[in-house]
Amino acid sequence: MKNGLLIWNVVLTLAVGYLLFTLLGKKKTTTSGGETTATKADAATPAFRIAYFEMDSVETNFDMVKDVKTEISKKDEEYNNNLGQLDYTYQKRVQEYQQKGNTMTQADYEKAQIDLKQLEGTLKGRKQELDNQYQDFVLRRNLSVKKKIEDFLVEYNKDKKYSYIVAYEQGLFYYKDTVYNITADLIRGLNQQYTKKKD
Repeated sequence: MKNGLLIWNVVLTLAVGYLLFTLLGKKKTTTSGGETTATKADAATPAFRIAYFEMDSVETNFDMVKDVKTEISKKDEEYNNNLGQLDYTYQKRVQEYQQKGNTMTQADYEKAQIDLKQLEGTLKGRKQELDNQYQDFVLRRNLSVKKKIEDFLVEYNKDKKYSYIVAYEQGLFYYKDTVYNITADLIRGLNQQYTKKKD
């Protein structure tokens, strides 16, 4: 999740940099009325502001994130139990054949090898299926959190006060003006919405 957000923040930073360069780098050209076209554009364009929120604070304080982490933890435990059961099944079968040991004929030994290979293939397939189910569950739950944040930010910014709202990740930005930090508003609003939905 953090890698995806980091890439998304880099893309947004580049886009913002490009926009700033183009907006601030426009040359003023004079029209026949004596006004400059840049002045007309500036009058029509609202202030360009970027708000940000501290993603680690949201992850720590947003109740939905806590619930999702609990769900993922339970799913992880279930996943590990299932893997343990698969391993136990294979080890038990190996022990059964080892106990027969010297009493097995060459034909029995060959059948045992084929049986163990088939069981190993079946268990590998089941493990892959469990891996896919677990990863899909984690991805869907993380995307639901992201969607909840995005939906809230659309509502939060319905007055178009900000041109962009980005998640702050340490090491990505070197300066931030705390005037545009909306973390507290975001956490409070998200938790209020989430609590209402749970009730």
